[in-house]
Amino acid sequence: MTAHHQDPRTYYAQHGSITNLGIHAPQMMNVSTKIEDLCKVVQGFLLHIHWAEKYGVPKKKIRQDEAELRHVSRMLARGLEIDPRPITSIRTPKKRLIGNCRQFSVLLTALLRQHGIPARARCGFARYFKSGYHEDHWVCEYWSSNRQRWTLVDAQLDELQIAELKISFDPLKVPRDQFLVAGQAWQLCRHKHVNPETFGIFDMRGLWFVRDNLVRDVAALNKMPLLPWDMWGMIDKKDDELSEKDLALLDQAAIASMWEIDFPILRTLYSENTHFRVPEIITNYQKEGCVKILVASEEIAP
Repeated sequence: MTAHHQDPRTYYAQHGSITNLGIHAPQMMNVSTKIEDLCKVVQGFLLHIHWAEKYGVPKKKIRQDEAELRHVSRMLARGLEIDPRPITSIRTPKKRLIGNCRQFSVLLTALLRQHGIPARARCGFARYFKSGYHEDHWVCEYWSSNRQRWTLVDAQLDELQIAELKISFDPLKVPRDQFLVAGQAWQLCRHKHVNPETFGIFDMRGLWFVRDNLVRDVAALNKMPLLPWDMWGMIDKKDDELSEKDLALLDQAAIASMWEIDFPILRTLYSENTHFRVPEIITNYQKEGCVKILVASEEIAP
């Protein structure tokens, strides 16, 4: 059976190269598989780079380079360098690995897959950070055997953030109208006349941002959830460089990647189009400028 025709739940219950725990997998053997317990492990291991000061970690103490880690095995290795206790130990904020929403979502995805639970990181937009806006964000989507449906979980939202943001829903069951996967955002902006300038983050907003997140979500659904500032394929194109064929492909990807995903189409789009497929070398946009990165090793390409 090819991956294109594989049962999606079987596919998402297995690791990709990004979520593989490597030598750290044995530490997770006796961990509870309850979603609330796994979220506590993630929250006790990671500290969001833009929330650090709220947890008492001053800006000068934030190790920003840690937010550049793509592979979970690298994340865990670095976290154990900071604090050698078991991964499941709840660390003080200053001893947690620095990351962002993408790291929270990918780590939870990895822990779920380690227990054979179908899970995937999703790139899109949250409506619960800034009133009237759809903020760039990642969550985890897993198959809930109790609910018999795919369920969105925001592992980043702990008690402090829930109180700060005045979250009114259960982060373990994020409503679909509170987090829009990138394909839904693309459809709304392209065909439902929703203002694309409400989608993005900081001063970066517009349909180009929605398109970039759509490409990232397609890659994530093919087990390649890269960093929010990694660029390749269609992401590297400017709006005026998009052909009608490009727009048709994006429309097709958007429809296929919404909450009821069309798995065979997504796998085909990814495998047959360099617009979506993550190449061996990508461009990473950092504060210091852009660099070429070898994805497999996370090293700077020559």
